Amino acid sequence: MGAIYILWLREMKRYIRSRVQIVVSLGQPALYLLALGFGFGPVFQKAGEGSYLQFMAPGVIGMTVLFSSIFSGIAMLWDRQFGFLKETLVAPVPRIQIMIGRTLGGATVAMIQGVLILVICLVAGFRPQHWIAVPAAFVFVMMIAVVFAALGTGIGSIIKDMQGFQLIMNFLVMPIFFLSGALYPLKNLPRVLTWITNADPLSYGVDGLRGVLTGLWAFPYALDVAVLCGLAAVFLTMGAWLFSRIQL
Repeated sequence: MGAIYILWLREMKRYIRSRVQIVVSLGQPALYLLALGFGFGPVFQKAGEGSYLQFMAPGVIGMTVLFSSIFSGIAMLWDRQFGFLKETLVAPVPRIQIMIGRTLGGATVAMIQGVLILVICLVAGFRPQHWIAVPAAFVFVMMIAVVFAALGTGIGSIIKDMQGFQLIMNFLVMPIFFLSGALYPLKNLPRVLTWITNADPLSYGVDGLRGVLTGLWAFPYALDVAVLCGLAAVFLTMGAWLFSRIQL
């Protein structure tokens, strides 16, 4: 457990010391929130759907957590290039503990980012239906962070160059985000698109966030929790197996 804590603490210190990273990582979600939230607000209201800011704010929080957690795998590539990964792998510590420590560190950073963008949403005018729902939303933020941090760690274990990782992320992260229902309702979609959105892991995280914060549900609450917990177990297992097979 000591190795897990040390690696988790390392990720925390790296994040806290990089103030530029904190500011820059909040720029894109804030742009989506302000440009789309207020830009498409009148169109959304004319369609009888209410406030678009209220609708998309949980999606922007989910996007922030997705990007922060899955891109935590990039840190593994830097550690591989500068030799730190080799030092940790040759240490007398089980690799599963190294993987868990890195994954939990990336997930914690993503959760902090999610909380910061929630504050920005509140400043912009978003209001949850009940303030007591905020702790419940944090549970979904945590599950999203763990799921995609584990996925990012798994992908970072098999990719050896930065260009390859960025290419895979662009073909993976953006479709996951845009097909999750973060920016539009999942009802009345074409059948094929409905199947794709139902297969998107982030759809259940965004739906859980939106449901507890605004009361709008696309899936049952139990289904959202079950899918995210199941995916967390699958991705953690897969990430642990891939990390154990790293060859330096």
